[in-house]
Amino acid sequence: MFLFGRQPAWPPLCKLGLAIVLAGAAVFGNDALAKAPLRQLETVALTSLPSEAQHTERLIRAGGPFPHTQDGKSFGNRERLLPAERRGYYREYTVKTPGSRDRGARRIVCGGQQATAPEACFYTDDHYTSFRRIVQ
Repeated sequence: MFLFGRQPAWPPLCKLGLAIVLAGAAVFGNDALAKAPLRQLETVALTSLPSEAQHTERLIRAGGPFPHTQDGKSFGNRERLLPAERRGYYREYTVKTPGSRDRGARRIVCGGQQATAPEACFYTDDHYTSFRRIVQ
C-alpha cells in the first residue's frame, strides 16, 4: 500500500524472511509451506510400559470390552504429532491411571484399517503432548 505517494520502508529482516519463504516455495513447492516436517518419534517397548498400558494393548487386539465409552473412537490428530493420515485412521484408548478420579492423561492411539490388528500404536502419558511409538 502506498502512503502519501511513498512506498513504505520494509525492515531488512522482513525482506530476508520473505526471501526465505519464497525460496523455500521455489525449491520445495507450495506444499513445503503448508506442512511442517514431522519429527522422528521415539519408540518404547511394550514390555516397558506400565502394566495398565499393556492391559489396554491386549484389549485393543481382542476387540474389547473397553471400560470407557470413548475407547475405540476416532482420534483427530489435531496436534499433528503423529504421521499424517486420513480422517478416521487413528483410534484412541484410555490407559487406566492409578489414583485418578477421571480417565487420566494416559492413552494409546492406534492406526490402521482393522482396529484389532493396528498398523502402529502410540503411547502418551501426558494427554497428547507427546507420543512414543510402541514396538513389540
